[in-house]
Amino acid sequence: MSLSHSMLAVEITAPGDPDVLQPANLPVPVPGHGQIIVRLAWAGVNRPDALQRAGLYAPPASASPLPGLEGAGTVVETGPGVTRWKIGDKVCALFPGGAYAEYAACHEAHALPVPEGLSLREAACLPETCFTVWSNIVMRGGLKAGERFLVHGGTSGIGTTAIQIARALGARVIATAGSDEKCAACTELGAERAINYREEDFVPAVRAMGGADLILDMVGGPYLPRNIKALADDGRLVQIAFLQGPKIELNFAEVMMRRLTITGSTLRPQSDQAKAAIARAVETHVWPMIARGALRVVIDSTFALTEAPAAHWRLESSGHIGKIVLRVAGD
Repeated sequence: MSLSHSMLAVEITAPGDPDVLQPANLPVPVPGHGQIIVRLAWAGVNRPDALQRAGLYAPPASASPLPGLEGAGTVVETGPGVTRWKIGDKVCALFPGGAYAEYAACHEAHALPVPEGLSLREAACLPETCFTVWSNIVMRGGLKAGERFLVHGGTSGIGTTAIQIARALGARVIATAGSDEKCAACTELGAERAINYREEDFVPAVRAMGGADLILDMVGGPYLPRNIKALADDGRLVQIAFLQGPKIELNFAEVMMRRLTITGSTLRPQSDQAKAAIARAVETHVWPMIARGALRVVIDSTFALTEAPAAHWRLESSGHIGKIVLRVAGD
């Protein structure tokens, strides 16, 4: 099957604010070795999309220059060497870029079956978020049952997922959020304690509970030294973004004296093999959580593909609770 026609996509016309996202007619991608082409029904909106749009997060050289790291739809073409998927299969997938479009290419090992009982809209919200959360709090952070886990930005897509996965693993969950409404959403999802960071310093609050064994942070900047103080002895800090900057003065004596670990990762630049390993772990451990009702998709709002600028304005307002999703061809 050859897909030679053009497709509707949203491209970044220049680095800038959300209004630089504009619709365009572009060629349908051609699958390489081990790749599949997915006709997308829905695409998730994520912070890395906004960073790329602003000119702060360049895609890998081999990736589509279009934004969009996750989505769900139907396999419509398979490249040489593909063994798992066939045309007509429903999948959700992690893309290296290009999901703000009717068609996108990804490595076959980065696609997963749509969990039973979930719509394509819900499934489109899973890959980027679940890959990020599982790889950082479990594979990198080593979270175990009974440990105290702190996640900042508890009502973001990452936060709502992290709260539920950590709770399903038996951890005691603490979350920070920027309003009482958001804190209530965190506790409803399973957080034992939700801290309104606009009204309360999270450091003494977390220390009063014994300190955090693991912290997942995407704020950075001034949060770095405060996270160190909030950790329990032998605690781990996992950094996945720097919304307030990557540079800060930090006294490492406390890190040494209290045997703390500081680590972190970004998902997009990792190798196909590394992402495939994460995909296998997510399918093995996270998909059963969805099946038994321990993890549900929290969707804040839905926009048409051509409304991508409005979706990004919503994302950058930080008023959302859960995921923002683009309707490409979904009901």
